[in-house]
Amino acid sequence: MEEVDVEPSTTLIPGAGFHQKHLGFEWGPGDLLVYETNYKLQGPRSASSPSVHVVRRDEDICSPILRKLFNESHLIFVGLQKIKEDVPSKNKKSQFVSISKNYRSVIRACMEELQQNAVSTQEGSLASQYGDQVSILLAIELIWNLCEVLFIDAAPAGSLLLHLLDWVRLHKSDVDTRAREVLQSDSPAQHQSYWDVVISLVLQGRTDEARQVLSKQASLRAESSSVFKRMDVLLQNMPIFNPAGTQTLTEFDVKWRHWHEECDRCLQDNTFASNRHLETICKILVGDEDTLLEQRELLSTWYHFLVTRLLFTHPTIKPPDLHYYAQSSMNMFLGPRASPEPLDIILLSAFEFDLHQVIKDCSIALNNWWFVAHLTDLLDHCKLLQSHNLHFGSNLREFLVLEYASGLFTHHSLWQLAVDYFDHCPEFGRVYLELQIERVPLDTERKAIKVLRICEDRQMSEQVRSICKIMAKRALRNNRLGSALSWSIRAKDAAFATLISERFLQDYSNKGFFTDLDLLDNLGPAMLLSDRLTFLGKYREFHRLYGEKRFSEAARLLLSLMTAKIAPRSLWMTLLTDALPLLEQKEVIFSVDQTYELMSCLEELNLGTKDSNQTDQDEDIESTKTELLRLALARNLAMAIVKEGTIET
Repeated sequence: MEEVDVEPSTTLIPGAGFHQKHLGFEWGPGDLLVYETNYKLQGPRSASSPSVHVVRRDEDICSPILRKLFNESHLIFVGLQKIKEDVPSKNKKSQFVSISKNYRSVIRACMEELQQNAVSTQEGSLASQYGDQVSILLAIELIWNLCEVLFIDAAPAGSLLLHLLDWVRLHKSDVDTRAREVLQSDSPAQHQSYWDVVISLVLQGRTDEARQVLSKQASLRAESSSVFKRMDVLLQNMPIFNPAGTQTLTEFDVKWRHWHEECDRCLQDNTFASNRHLETICKILVGDEDTLLEQRELLSTWYHFLVTRLLFTHPTIKPPDLHYYAQSSMNMFLGPRASPEPLDIILLSAFEFDLHQVIKDCSIALNNWWFVAHLTDLLDHCKLLQSHNLHFGSNLREFLVLEYASGLFTHHSLWQLAVDYFDHCPEFGRVYLELQIERVPLDTERKAIKVLRICEDRQMSEQVRSICKIMAKRALRNNRLGSALSWSIRAKDAAFATLISERFLQDYSNKGFFTDLDLLDNLGPAMLLSDRLTFLGKYREFHRLYGEKRFSEAARLLLSLMTAKIAPRSLWMTLLTDALPLLEQKEVIFSVDQTYELMSCLEELNLGTKDSNQTDQDEDIESTKTELLRLALARNLAMAIVKEGTIET
């Protein structure tokens, strides 16, 4: 794997290594577990107990507001995967641009909510945390918007500058706030920020708005109205390319050059020498770089300077030429002493059309995988990353999506979103899901059913069995026999189903009635999972038939349980005792042959080995039951012989 070309940041762990002990660590998807061992760096084992520290690398996953970002973007991601592959990429361009804007709208919505919370909270540390998150989201939205312009929309010459102007205006919105403040004042032309607002509007190419604000000053200065009118004409005549119009790019370029020469003549003729502010504006219109650099405070960033510089010097810039202007603009604006920030490097890589460097630098600079995973996925759908495969088996898009989804699995509720991300990673997604799903804590039965449904939908049979066994054992420990049996049936675990069936029968012997009747009455084919479960289901069916007074059917079922050897010998006496009420009926229930079979079972039971743990009292009870059964069987046999003999004659 390619090594990171910057030094990794150091995280200080309070107390760790204080006693000069060896440190151990274990990576998790979202955390790093660091612990002091019981071994010193040198010498024998230390007797003191070690400390354990959890170092979180992704705090954003715990933020309730940012969880909205994860949830909303998940829906957009899933929708993107449904776009048909067989449609040519050029025909899908509008769809991809729309999806990109949807992602950005989600980012901005979260940003606005974080800003509101930062203002309303009374806790300083929390306000600072919100502020940091807003700064990160601002940077993310700035980078994403630029990538949308350069790569996804891929605007050609002419349209490119218009998109870049919109990009700058969107991320330099303080101009609108100051403009409202000036225009709403009692005397706008006398406001201290008046000229700053006019120049800021011109720097952003908003000439119509700049003319509107300038008119406030012109109305107050009748003596210099001609100068203001001349500036108004220049601003009004400034050509703006219209991609939807009939004018060609060459025609626009000729028209723009004529206008530019007119501005230059005004400057050479000292038309605005009487008003230094108007002269500054005229210098901006001709693209004078020194004048533009003097407006550093109003421009505030080198990329704003870049776009303004292009607007007034090269409005028909072609995408391949951007990198030259971007590099020179950054050097000119920052100067030789200032070093660029990580955001500057990322934006410069974008202007150089180095997509992979943008993704790499964002992966290093940002504190989670959300941005790079979703942007890379979108770019991959645009067929812009086809040439970049990683040498350890996965392509770049899948690697980043897998890392992001693995982080989601550490959260108690967001893990459900991660499943869809794994589903759309064709190479390793299934393997990752199988490993991660086993780590989901099954806190409640409801959560277990969710996990189970996910596994069943994807034919993950091993994970299904594992989950069902865990839940069955937990239910059994809590003496919830019905739930335990249900889970063991879903796991198709014959041995455990047998064990739980034994517990059911034991519970019946102690209480004299069955619990969880709904489950036992609706076992269906599931009762065939084990012999003991089959017996349990049939034995419950016998009780149901008896309760419905369907005595003949109940008698046949009871006898079949004994003669087919399905019933355990330990329960034979119980079954024979259950037969007593049927033997005592006025109407003959058991036929002669059935009575003989019952007698045979009774004698076989008596000839069997005696329980060594049985007390004298237990033996007396068993002996009494045996005598009662023999008497009832003899009486039933006589009645059955008479009845059957009468029928034959």
